[in-house]
Amino acid sequence: MGKLRVLIVDDSKISRVMIAENLRDTDFEVCGMAADAVEALRLYTELHPDLVTMDMNLPDANGLECSKRILVADAHAKILMISAMKDLNLITQGKAVGIRAFLQKPVSKSDLVDTLHLICESAVSQESAFRELYAKPFGRGLQQGLAGLLGMEGEVEIELYDSRSLDVSGVAVIIGITGFTTGRAIFYMDESVIKLFAMHMLGRASVEEIDDVEAVDAVEEAANILAGRAVSKINNVLGGKELRLTPPGTIHGSQVHIVSPRMTTFCISIRLPIGMVRMNVGFAEGE
Repeated sequence: MGKLRVLIVDDSKISRVMIAENLRDTDFEVCGMAADAVEALRLYTELHPDLVTMDMNLPDANGLECSKRILVADAHAKILMISAMKDLNLITQGKAVGIRAFLQKPVSKSDLVDTLHLICESAVSQESAFRELYAKPFGRGLQQGLAGLLGMEGEVEIELYDSRSLDVSGVAVIIGITGFTTGRAIFYMDESVIKLFAMHMLGRASVEEIDDVEAVDAVEEAANILAGRAVSKINNVLGGKELRLTPPGTIHGSQVHIVSPRMTTFCISIRLPIGMVRMNVGFAEGE
C-alpha cells in the first residue's frame, strides 16, 4: 500500500506548514492545502484524498460547515479536526456532523500520525488495525504516563505476542477492557523493579521507606492510570465505539502464570533507568 494522501484545510499558512512538516517521512503525504471552505471542497472533489485535516476557523465558513459540505460530496470522507479549541460542545457538534477525531493545537507529530492511523482502520488487516487502533495508543499512554508518574522516559517497543499465557515473577495488574472491543491489559514488572517504581512514584527518598503492600498498591494505581490514559485516547478518536475498564486485579508472586483467551495480543515494553516495565494488551473485535 502506498502513502495515504492528506488534504490540509487551515486559514493559517503557518499551521498548514507545521502540519505538513509533521507528516514528512511518515505513512502520509500532503496532496493539497486549502485556506478556506470553497477551496477545500474544490480540492477534495478534484484530489479525492484519503484524509482531511480541518481547522475550525475559516474565513468563509467554520470547520463544521466545511466538513458538512465535504461529507455531502463524499459520505465516507475521513476528517480530523485540528483546532485551537477542543471543548465538549465542539466535539459533540463535530461528531454529529461526521468528523472522525479531534486534536488541539499545537499538535505533536506522534499524536497527529497516531490519530490519522486510527481513523484509517478499515484500510488495514486485523493485526495491523489492532496495532494502530489499540496497541499504539496503549504504548503512547504508557510512555507519557510513566513520564508523568516517575519523571522518566524510555523508548517504547511493540511486538506481537503469540503465546496464550504469560509468566511473571513479580507483580501483575490485570485490567479488563469492555465495550465495542473486548480484551484485557496486564501491567507487570519483575520483583527487583517494584519498590524502585513505587519509590519514584511516591516521591520517597529510598526503598526502605516503602513496605511491600504499599509498593504493590502503587503499581496497581499506576496500571489503572496508564490504561485509563490509553482508553481515553482511543475513545476520543473512535466515537460510538467507547471502551471501558474493569476494576484492576493484582497478583504478586514468584511464579505467576496467567492464561488468556484467544485474542490479538501485543507486548509493549519500555526500558527505564530503574528497569524494564511492560504491558501485555490483547483485543477481540466486538459484535
